[in-house]
Amino acid sequence: MEKNEALLKMEKVFSRKVQRDNKVQNAYLLVHSDKLNIHLKLAEGKSGLMDAHPDQPNYMASVGKLFTSTLAGILYEQGKIDFSDSIARFIDPELLHRLHVYKEKDYSKFITISHLLNHTSGLGDNFWPLLNQVIENPDNPLSLRDAIAWAKTNSKPKFEPGKKFHYSDTNYHLLALIAEKATGMPFHEVLRQYIFTPLGMKHSWMLHHSVPAEDPELPVAEFYLRNTCLNNNRAYANIDHAGGGVVAPMEDMLIFMKALRTGKLLKKETLALMMNDTARFALGIDYGYGIHQIKTVPLFMPAKYNCWGHMGATGSFLFFHPQTESFIMGSFNEGSWEKKAIRFMLFDIIRNLVRVND
Repeated sequence: MEKNEALLKMEKVFSRKVQRDNKVQNAYLLVHSDKLNIHLKLAEGKSGLMDAHPDQPNYMASVGKLFTSTLAGILYEQGKIDFSDSIARFIDPELLHRLHVYKEKDYSKFITISHLLNHTSGLGDNFWPLLNQVIENPDNPLSLRDAIAWAKTNSKPKFEPGKKFHYSDTNYHLLALIAEKATGMPFHEVLRQYIFTPLGMKHSWMLHHSVPAEDPELPVAEFYLRNTCLNNNRAYANIDHAGGGVVAPMEDMLIFMKALRTGKLLKKETLALMMNDTARFALGIDYGYGIHQIKTVPLFMPAKYNCWGHMGATGSFLFFHPQTESFIMGSFNEGSWEKKAIRFMLFDIIRNLVRVND
């Protein structure tokens, strides 16, 4: 397939997806490949009263977990943490007390940093149960510690640490506290000093916790969960936090992903370690340390679709496709698109990229 034909197909299908779903108010897409000489940047729909603009910052939801896990990798390389460390080394005794009680046995001190990173701690989730509370009460003064304490009281552990997989934002909230303890800085400052500033991500920040180095000039694209726009909900930012939280234009997300892939943020050996210690997220998807890995499933998912990155609850995604050396990122900014966005990426974007590559 000719490159221009593929680009036109991708542009048309992206536009059609937004226009045919009245729940999607706006959507953004960036596809970049030096190998294929492609840089496609699109926006569709409305954000508030303005037409969506390709350079608008986007809240990236759980794509932020890839930033949190990258921070963990950096701290690991600096000797500030080890993936095998018990969380008891960093989490204060009060919060740690009876954090993980399963079948009347307290496993709290047996949870390691690696268990948090690949969601094998067994801890219950706090994000979705708390979401309704913060939608109903945007001024709820809920803190990060409050969210973890809520999970301890209200969301029972699912299994012993290391035995199974259960996706839980509680894990990443604890990782934020560990990063703060290891560095002596607030998490949003760790994010800025270790990732945003060194990479020149001048228009990136953490939702309601920090500000960008430079004014991005364009407003953050409106994003919706459970039919509610959450841009200005400060309580939501606290239950999201290190489990998401990153706000950035797509060009900044590209800077990050390029740096992660090429060894500018982590040694290749560290990234390989983070990708190899996996649990099964779903059929055809493994989960490493904050990394979704879409893998071959015979008769269902050919090897040409293999890619890695992270997806988010708002239909956000940030992936690298090795076969075509392509970076694919975007968001539909709508909670009903979490799975649909990945299907779009695989079958409407990667499929066309592969055809150009062939």
